[in-house]
Amino acid sequence: MTDIPDELIRLERTAEEERARLAGLTGDAYDEQRRRFCTASDAVHAAITARAEATGADPREVEQAVRQAVRQTQEDPAVE
Repeated sequence: MTDIPDELIRLERTAEEERARLAGLTGDAYDEQRRRFCTASDAVHAAITARAEATGADPREVEQAVRQAVRQTQEDPAVE
């Protein structure tokens, strides 16, 4: 699978950025950031599922292709 829509890449990046923001947080701040991460992660999974259904691809292959596309275009957001 090589044709990954920009929207899927954007959603995956957003989820990874929200995950990276969890570092060092505790208590209520952690809980709030965890909710943001879960919301972003849910959006990625929904978009991957929709893409897989629309193209007839295996959702795991779509997810892998999205993650690979993000890795190729961006360093780890936890480092930024």
